[in-house]
Amino acid sequence: MEISKAEMAKAAAAAEGGAATAQQELMGAEILVRALQAEGVQHLWGYPGGAVLYIYDALYKQDTIQHVLVRHEQAAVHAADGFARATGDVGVALVTSGPGLTNAVTGIATAYMDSIPMVIIAGQVPTAAIGLDAFQECDTVGITRPVVKHNFLVKDVRDLALTIKKAFHIARTGRPGPVVVDIPKDVSLNKTLYAGYPETVEMRSYNPVKKGHPGQIRKALQLLLSAKRPYIYTGGGVLLGNACQELRTLVDLLGYPVTHTLMGLGAYPASDRKFVGMLGMHGTFEANNAMQNCDVLLAVGARFDDRVIGNTKHFAQRDRKIIHIDIDPSSISKRVRVDVPIVGDVKEVLGELISQVRDAGAKPDAEALAAWWKQIEEWRGRDCLAYDRGNTEVIKPQFVVETLWNMTRGTDAYITSDVGQHQMWAAQYYHFDEPRRWINSGGLGTMGVGIPYAMGIKLAKPDSEVFCITGEGSVQMNIQELSTCLQYDTPIKIVALNNRYLGMVRQWQEIQYAGRYSQTYMDALPNFVKLAEAYGHVGLLVERPQDVEGALREARRLKDRTVFLDIRTDPTENVFPMVQPGKGITEMLLGSEDL
Repeated sequence: MEISKAEMAKAAAAAEGGAATAQQELMGAEILVRALQAEGVQHLWGYPGGAVLYIYDALYKQDTIQHVLVRHEQAAVHAADGFARATGDVGVALVTSGPGLTNAVTGIATAYMDSIPMVIIAGQVPTAAIGLDAFQECDTVGITRPVVKHNFLVKDVRDLALTIKKAFHIARTGRPGPVVVDIPKDVSLNKTLYAGYPETVEMRSYNPVKKGHPGQIRKALQLLLSAKRPYIYTGGGVLLGNACQELRTLVDLLGYPVTHTLMGLGAYPASDRKFVGMLGMHGTFEANNAMQNCDVLLAVGARFDDRVIGNTKHFAQRDRKIIHIDIDPSSISKRVRVDVPIVGDVKEVLGELISQVRDAGAKPDAEALAAWWKQIEEWRGRDCLAYDRGNTEVIKPQFVVETLWNMTRGTDAYITSDVGQHQMWAAQYYHFDEPRRWINSGGLGTMGVGIPYAMGIKLAKPDSEVFCITGEGSVQMNIQELSTCLQYDTPIKIVALNNRYLGMVRQWQEIQYAGRYSQTYMDALPNFVKLAEAYGHVGLLVERPQDVEGALREARRLKDRTVFLDIRTDPTENVFPMVQPGKGITEMLLGSEDL
């Protein structure tokens, strides 16, 4: 293949500064693998197919990237997603064209809603066949556009290396998110001169702001120091921005109460008294009341979503000043009008705010703060997370989570969950003291993520304990990945709170639909113990409260085995507190007595 001087100059420019490596003629698939190696990718989850066979052949010829063969493309993306959430690195998945891509869409949307940095490489039919309804063709760019931060269709092999560089840059900077790179089969086959992977990339249309406006930060400081009833509300942006240490420093410096969203748990230690619990639909009585009654609210990396503040009109009934720090300007004043918007990297903005607090001569109003804490302690005295701890007849799901927490507190443990009642009980009763230890689907609420998340984490953290808290409904959505766990030796512990119902839907039907349990009872469940054994793992059936601790200890003792604990829990138990849809965050149901 001939190449012009202009094209050679373009290839050299792509090397950003001229790599020492001499130019080589490589296939697109080989360039892709080299690009992934240059990005430091060590694990790749995927499933082969016709459109990506050249890529798989190139992977076969190298030994620095471990490819993990999942059993379903959705699980590939979830596993890469779990890896990214736990490590902070970009997760990478590889799927083929057509159904390979469409199977991956749920995983891509899950990552998009929670702002997880990922690059998904999709195979595509040859460029000449695009638009002709070729075998296993679909419009990848069109299908994924609403659920990605950005996507690319690579039509020329000469653009491939730079496109991958852009994809990783976009995925990990600003507000993180998934980026899809669609590679036609002929692009992975074609050859071009390759002079090395670009060291840097510049994109005129993409320059996320990092530093917050100094004047706005000064305004925020004045409001915070003059507050009588201050409150710090944080979300997943604090973890994604690696700003947990800055948050902890600020909270301890000011002595103000702090709350987290479901996605923010672990940013500040749950064992510290200044943490008043998770807020929102299933948040604590004290966290929600403090949110409603504060006079100055500092929101950091959070978005005031419907599950956090409920009815916006109810929230607006109280006059308060709101400071909102976020890397994404579109998230500020999206649902709630704020008084001091600060666009910037949360780590940098909090760092500057801390410096200004230390330099300021003024201090918080100690008398007002003491009165505010007294009020919060009164709310805390309601003990809204109380349940029947003395029950010896039936296993309470909260008891299982509390037992696991007491057993693993202070250890190197990660908790994943699926979506439903078990997810909320895990968030309420497992007290996260460290960031990135709680891995769950928040924005999209995707059932079936628990096992793939755990697989991804265990591969990245082989010496850590990884527990998947799930339900008998969610776990069956990707249960085939037990086969992947065996093949790649990722011994996770699956704690299934089996109440024989689609629990959260049943709870809503009980409370809002007069107990009409339409299609929520699971009356044809498998024998999970035998199913686990069929996949080559250990299965344990737990039916009595007095056996819970022993079963968990046995699962932990079997360090090198995946263990499935089928724990038969109370089918009537509901998650409280609960804010019903359309209600304000202080209009909480605290127990069955409120129904």
